[in-house]
Amino acid sequence: MFAQLTTETDPQARRRIADAVTIELVRHSVAEEMHLYPAVRQYVPNGDAIADKELSDHAEVERVLNELEKTDTAAAADFDALVRRLVADVTSHVQDEENNLFPALAEHAASENLLELGQKVQSAKEKAPTRPHPSAPPATAEQAAGSRRGAGRPRP
Repeated sequence: MFAQLTTETDPQARRRIADAVTIELVRHSVAEEMHLYPAVRQYVPNGDAIADKELSDHAEVERVLNELEKTDTAAAADFDALVRRLVADVTSHVQDEENNLFPALAEHAASENLLELGQKVQSAKEKAPTRPHPSAPPATAEQAAGSRRGAGRPRP
C-alpha cells in the first residue's frame, strides 16, 4: 500500500489509500500493544525497555497518521512530506521488530506460547478500531487496559 500511496497523484485516490493505510496500521498497533508487548515484557530479559521503545515508535506513527488525516491531499508537498515520514517511521519500526524483538521473543518464549500469542494478535487485529483517536493523549492499549510493569500483567 505504501507504494500506491507514494505514487498516486489523484487527490481522492490518495485519500482513499491513506485511509486504508491508517486502518491497517491502527489495527496492527492495537493488536501488538494488547498482546505482543506484554509478552515481550514477560518473557524477554530487558523486555520492558524493548516494549517501551516499540510503544514510542507507535506513538510517533500515530502522530503522523493524525497529521496525515488532517492534511489536504491536494496540498501535495505537505502530504508527500508526511507520507515519506510515515513510510520511514514504519519501515524502521518493522526492521527493529524483525531484527531484535522477534528473535529475542523466539529465544525466550516456548513455542506453544508463541503460537497462542500469534492467534491472539490476529484476533485482536480483526476486532481493533480503525482510526487513531484525534484528541486522545498518546496512551497505548497496554496502558488503557491498566497493565503495569511487574504485577498484574496480562498473560499472552
